[in-house]
Amino acid sequence: MLYNKFVKEIFFGSKMRMVIIFTREAFMDCCNDSEKKYVKTKKVMENNLNKESQIKRIALIGNPNVGKSVVFNALTGAYVTVSNYPGTTVEVSKGFINEKDLKCEVVDTPGMYSILPITDEEMVTRRLLISEKPDLVLHVVDAKNLQRMLPLTLQLLEAGQNVILVLNIMDEAKAIGMKIDIDKLSNILGIPVVGASAALNQGIDDIKNLIRRSLEDAA
Repeated sequence: MLYNKFVKEIFFGSKMRMVIIFTREAFMDCCNDSEKKYVKTKKVMENNLNKESQIKRIALIGNPNVGKSVVFNALTGAYVTVSNYPGTTVEVSKGFINEKDLKCEVVDTPGMYSILPITDEEMVTRRLLISEKPDLVLHVVDAKNLQRMLPLTLQLLEAGQNVILVLNIMDEAKAIGMKIDIDKLSNILGIPVVGASAALNQGIDDIKNLIRRSLEDAA
């Protein structure tokens, strides 16, 4: 399907008449290169872990345009795979945090506004949360619009998810004069809360430390 779409765009989407020979095998090799590296990384991690243990799974949840994917890239680095969720055309990205004392799979879910799905993207994210049951959920929000995004945090908590709230884009919130008492917010919600500016690589280590602590507490 993907190959046919690619060929159609190359042969019929261009104004220039060109003859391009691109075999299905070569195309699939190109597309699968990232996935092969991802699978190899996963196997290495599984071999290094105790046979009785399993790799923990973390799901990144959040509205569109909150910098969720930037947080995902900062946490996972290289060897990320992007594929359609089974039975859909909705893309889901997966990667790993592979550090000495922190090894887990990270899933960047499609953007959602509510745990009650309206769009295909929200339906896929809901399935990931309910069917695959991640060990930890990072709810990434835009700190500038915290009040508007907190209802989803409450929905995740009501659904029984183990949640860390990530207040992203804190630099812009501070630039417009916003002051957020992170400790007080954490006490009110009863969950870990951390500030970050992922685009500036700020707060990523704090997020990882909270992930360690939350997974240890849940063990």
